[in-house]
Amino acid sequence: MILLTRTSALKAYHLTVTPERIDIQAAQPAGLFYGIQTLLQLLPVEIFQATPATNVTWTVPCLTIEDHPRFTWRGMHLDTGRHFMPKAFIKKYIDLLALHKFNRFHWHLTEDQGWRIEIKQYPKLTEVGAWRKETLIGHAGENPARYDGQRHGGFYTQDDIRDIVAYARERFVTVMPEIEMPGHSQAAIAAYPELGVTDKSLEAWTQWGVSDNILNADEATITFYQNILTEVMVLFDSEFIHIGGDEAPKKQWQASDAVQTRIKELGLANEHELQSWFIKQMDRFLADHDRRLVGWDEILEGGLAPGATVMSWRGEAGGIAAAQAGHDVIMTPTSHTYLDYYQADPQHEPLAIGGFLPLEKVYSYDPVPTALTEEQARHILGVQGQVWTEYIPTPEHAEYMAFPRACALAEVAWTPVKQKNFTDFQQRLRQHVQRLAHLNVNFRPLD
Repeated sequence: MILLTRTSALKAYHLTVTPERIDIQAAQPAGLFYGIQTLLQLLPVEIFQATPATNVTWTVPCLTIEDHPRFTWRGMHLDTGRHFMPKAFIKKYIDLLALHKFNRFHWHLTEDQGWRIEIKQYPKLTEVGAWRKETLIGHAGENPARYDGQRHGGFYTQDDIRDIVAYARERFVTVMPEIEMPGHSQAAIAAYPELGVTDKSLEAWTQWGVSDNILNADEATITFYQNILTEVMVLFDSEFIHIGGDEAPKKQWQASDAVQTRIKELGLANEHELQSWFIKQMDRFLADHDRRLVGWDEILEGGLAPGATVMSWRGEAGGIAAAQAGHDVIMTPTSHTYLDYYQADPQHEPLAIGGFLPLEKVYSYDPVPTALTEEQARHILGVQGQVWTEYIPTPEHAEYMAFPRACALAEVAWTPVKQKNFTDFQQRLRQHVQRLAHLNVNFRPLD
């Protein structure tokens, strides 16, 4: 017999197995769900087979587990702007996050190379912006550049979004959307040229890297993006809405008489302050709708918006500065959380963006910087793994890059530092990847 009980006395869940029954107690439904995930991992790995096994004795060891997570933000990210991923895979990805007790799915939906979310008020965003004429072959910077000549694209309808958000909610995963601004916006400018700085006609970008094309800072553009966010907030129940803010080149702003006039009109000192002003308009707008703005750490430049939460990706410095200033932080440094980096010798691995991030280094990460005081450290909400898809064109490739490194990050997010042990983790992982195999996950084989 399995008994599930709500009790207010617990932080997360309490699992007890006796010869007579299995008890799972928790204060919240999420805790009961996590207790069930642990119970599944105590059963033989064949429990994960698509077709029930007939030659397995289903036993669970008698034990008691009292467990709760270290961090409230235990996230995984997926970029569907560079390469569109089918809806079925998004659901499978969410299933895998839930299995590993992640509770946030950061869905990167807009990019220079593609706009992936239907916006009713602005249909050209998907009619035009969701499609690029071809995709780069090989690594960016190769000379000469080569392209596949194949049209690529796709987008998620609002019905798709509602379905996926509800699917995630049932698994206690909150979906946070990302709508990039003011950089990484070439696909949007291709659809609506008035959003841009120059008069050039653009297409969704076919290259990788950082496009110089950036949104202007006109009131009409602010309104345009606030209208987008209005539709986004109807679709997503996440308290946090990500607005990007990273890698926004200022070259076009510097060269534009109209933008320079705008800077003077607003009483700003420079282009960095203009970006800060842009972000602050979105921060105020989201706050007025009881939502919270999240941005990459470049939003610190020129002054941080009052309610902003920072994702610290260029190392930990941005996160430290934000936490010291009293802002919440999610740690996402390239050094430990960028799962698009190589995980072994590049000569024997699929093409990747670069870098090197082996399993042990992911596992070793502590998201709380030693530079913070105890009070400042309370602003570290948690940690998140990033899967950027410039060089990840298929779901199978995404799985290969994410797993098993996401398994290591799951323990970073959940387990107290003193209880972590990489040797023990390795031993448990050898059994765990058998579960992934039963779930048809294309994980990278263990060394």
